[in-house]
Amino acid sequence: MASFTFADVPPMTGRTVVITGANSGIGRVTASALAQRGARVVLAVRNQDKGLAAAATMAGHTEVRSLDLADLSSVREFAHTFTEPIDLLINNAGLSLPPLERTAEGFELQFGTNHLGHFALTNLLLPQVRERVVTVGSLAHLIGSIDFTDLNWQRRRYRAYPAYGQSKLANLLFVHELHRRLTAAGSSVISTAAHPGIATTNLMNADGRGLRFRAEKALISRVSHTAEAGALPTLYAATADVPGNAYVGPDRLLGLRGAPAPARRTAKARDTDTARRLWDASEQLTDTTFPLPSASTERTPAHDTHHH
Repeated sequence: MASFTFADVPPMTGRTVVITGANSGIGRVTASALAQRGARVVLAVRNQDKGLAAAATMAGHTEVRSLDLADLSSVREFAHTFTEPIDLLINNAGLSLPPLERTAEGFELQFGTNHLGHFALTNLLLPQVRERVVTVGSLAHLIGSIDFTDLNWQRRRYRAYPAYGQSKLANLLFVHELHRRLTAAGSSVISTAAHPGIATTNLMNADGRGLRFRAEKALISRVSHTAEAGALPTLYAATADVPGNAYVGPDRLLGLRGAPAPARRTAKARDTDTARRLWDASEQLTDTTFPLPSASTERTPAHDTHHH
């Protein structure tokens, strides 16, 4: 693919985009770029003041709505009050490496926010989505594994890095299974994923002490690129002509930085059995289900496909 820049984002006039975590970092850059190209961009953010401050810096049509992915009642409220069609849903928000904390429902915070919150949001909004769902992953999926016996770190000693890796592997398994389900339902909506490489954003500002932390931070600052560069894979996955289940990331330094290109994902991120199993577990944990009828089942599609 030719090198993709902000100038290559197509005109977005008439399209509605919902972006989670759009008040800082990659989400903010993505929101700004799409608003500039004419989209109506809804910043779905936990902190209304920060969202409004970010929106004030953007040209074009922006709105700010409250969404706390770590609280499923907030997710349901957001989805319930969002009745209009959505062209692009961008599952961007994420947090990395906090101390052990729990969501309102008691989920481990990274798994609950990065995966389960977006899982519930996507399923609740999907009947209104017209074009694609983009989920922002991470290179950290490479170190991830899904422990079905202890998804929420209740039995094991909590370790922030493996917990983050699990949440980001879950993102890609979600993209894989969502693509499979959309295809089976005969939907024209596609599910894609992107990762930013290593970008200098708020996620990188985690506090830590000790020599190892300082050494890692120094190394990361040498290889990272800007939030602007880090947002390009998301914009490519959101607007370029890519197939369903595409995964886009930077093309240089093993995916750490560079221009958007097809990205490598581990075999475990493409494992259909694991993806289905995680989907089933996520449905139970969030009490949400895939809302579209399967093409192979007999159901009256009237209320499933109706745009309110």
